[in-house]
Amino acid sequence: MNTNKSSLLWHDTFLILAMAILAGCGLIYEYLLSHYAGRVLGAMESTIYAMIGLMIVAMGLGAFAARKITCAFNGFVWLELIIAILGSLSILIIGGFIAITQTFPLLISDMFSLPPDAMPRGGLFKQLSFIAFNSPYFFGLLLGFFIGMEIPLIARIREEIHEKHLKNNIGTIYGADYIGAGIGAAIWVLFLLTIDISKASALTAALNLFVGSIFILYYWKKLTWKKTLISLHVVLFIVVGMVYQQGNTWLNQMNNLLYLDKVVYSDKTKFQQLTFTQRYMGVEQGSVIGFYLNGRLQFSSSDEFIYHSYLVAPVLAGSARQDNILIIGGGDGLALRDVLQWSPKHVTLIDLDDELIDIFTHPEKKLPASLAVQISALNQKSLQHKNVQVFKSDAFIAIDDLLAQGKSYDAIIVDLPDPSHPDLNKLYSVNFYARLKQLLAGDGLIGVQSTSPYHAKKSFISVQKTLEAANFSSVQQYHDNVPSFGEWGWTIASKMGASPLQRLNALEALPVEHFWLTLPMIKNAFEFPHNFYKNKESIPVNYLGSHAIYQLHQNAWQDQQGLNNSYLQ
Repeated sequence: MNTNKSSLLWHDTFLILAMAILAGCGLIYEYLLSHYAGRVLGAMESTIYAMIGLMIVAMGLGAFAARKITCAFNGFVWLELIIAILGSLSILIIGGFIAITQTFPLLISDMFSLPPDAMPRGGLFKQLSFIAFNSPYFFGLLLGFFIGMEIPLIARIREEIHEKHLKNNIGTIYGADYIGAGIGAAIWVLFLLTIDISKASALTAALNLFVGSIFILYYWKKLTWKKTLISLHVVLFIVVGMVYQQGNTWLNQMNNLLYLDKVVYSDKTKFQQLTFTQRYMGVEQGSVIGFYLNGRLQFSSSDEFIYHSYLVAPVLAGSARQDNILIIGGGDGLALRDVLQWSPKHVTLIDLDDELIDIFTHPEKKLPASLAVQISALNQKSLQHKNVQVFKSDAFIAIDDLLAQGKSYDAIIVDLPDPSHPDLNKLYSVNFYARLKQLLAGDGLIGVQSTSPYHAKKSFISVQKTLEAANFSSVQQYHDNVPSFGEWGWTIASKMGASPLQRLNALEALPVEHFWLTLPMIKNAFEFPHNFYKNKESIPVNYLGSHAIYQLHQNAWQDQQGLNNSYLQ
């Protein structure tokens, strides 16, 4: 190919720009699969690291395999078609595979009228479920393999155009690759994280097809099967357009199969996936509402009052005053609802997810009408109360502002999700609790939701040890059964003076009568089985950066292993 300098410059400009764009796409695919796999598998941090590491290894293998491609020009176009197919459809395929493997046992059970304890879960069903939940790694391996071929092919194409060996060829291409990857990371953080994951994958795949299309026009004479390549690009553009328009609906429908009840609303915020389910119980009983974050149940309207009454009542009953209360988390307004029954003068609530808070503050603006009415009735519009101040912020940072302002609270309630994500681990740390202690009045109490003492015993006890390490005067724990969760536990601590249980024992009745919970029930909840704390000394304290509680929680819940006699060990 005889080309002048001007023409070579145009070719180089296109190829280097294409490499930068494709590098950005490759990095986004890594993030897309890692992000989705983290939601599916639960262990967000370890999954992301594993996925990125796997894809990097696969890219290396792809780079070696690129040597086997005879024609770099044809190979590059076919490569972008394959990457676009995998990039746009892999998450939908993973979601569908998981949905099928999770619902198939239920279909078999219904077909043969099997009782719940006889539902087929082992053998082939367990193996298929394992394969489905780990399928993101398979697609990560495939995508990484093909993405790894791009740099060697671009390098060969540049040298064929120049008709000589280029001294700085690899350095130039890698420079474009690194810059493009950096831009891709910025696009992911600033834009793609804010939209549906199916839309993000479709837009990224469209870029691969766009580069492939321009490449066909640039190097038309070097290609074979031209009509086939053009036809495939047109078909794939249509497929990608369909994924962009309908992908999220399809993905939600497949994800909805994982819920026992009907999904009535689903949305994605910057931080998490929100899902509301509804189960119709008849004319008299109405409907039961379930609320899930990233597939994990946060409350069921049938029994959330059990959880929230135990979270709030012991703390406020044992505190000397109930005028100024701080709530960490609790963006659904349910703990706040119970706090307001004590007629506080001021309540401060801090929650990170502003979109979640907006939904529970004004459900009529986002939720279906019937669901909005039920949510408003459930939290009694507590987030709109005149005595409530809501901060939409990271509590780990926000409490520093409260300390700087010299704030003091009569009681503190920590209503956070379980430490199932590394970002939550810091909110269960000595550092965090020690700063909360500074905000607590000397005669006040702090209450912390502390996961299950049955399913996650070690992480439950670690909460107690971490509060003790933060130098609270007396730290105690209590528990009861919440049907939707099973056995659940809470931790309560005093800054100084009498222990929480001593304060409760001094009462004759709850200062504010609860429609269900009684003082004797609270006192009895402090009793645990014999030798429950026998191995307490071996359980670690959760210092900032140690990830101790996160790791204990993940180990306990992984593959249902926490069900095996954990209450007695």
